[in-house]
Amino acid sequence: MDLSNLKPAEGSVKNKKRVGRGQGSGRGGTSTRGHKGAQSRSGYKRKIGFEGGQMPLYRRVPKFGFKNINRKEYAAINISTLQQLADDKGITVVTKEVLVENGLAHKNDLIKILGNGELKAKVDVTVDAFSKSAVAAIEAQGGTATKI
Repeated sequence: MDLSNLKPAEGSVKNKKRVGRGQGSGRGGTSTRGHKGAQSRSGYKRKIGFEGGQMPLYRRVPKFGFKNINRKEYAAINISTLQQLADDKGITVVTKEVLVENGLAHKNDLIKILGNGELKAKVDVTVDAFSKSAVAAIEAQGGTATKI
């Protein structure tokens, strides 16, 4: 090994074009940018979605639908789940905290009790919302349905 056969390590040198280094380099003059126009200028940035003046896709495609920004999303819990809590863990007072502890909702969720299933236990429930059938089922067993 001597100075005549030294080479950089494999992959350490990238073969990058050196543009704008004079006419003798073959990449002088316009520096591979072509003549005139926005793309030849410094500081040029293409707008996202720009298609060279053609009507961009996001404007060609028809828009439809409506997204209500005031919509309230509820975590739905059926009364069959409340019955399961009563059977398995002996819970008779159901609050938001109890549902979060048991992994049925997240702490910032709005919770709505739905009337799907059968309730046999007397349960006192305090959450954000109820369906009519859920309130009827809870009160039929002697429990209370209280909105927060």
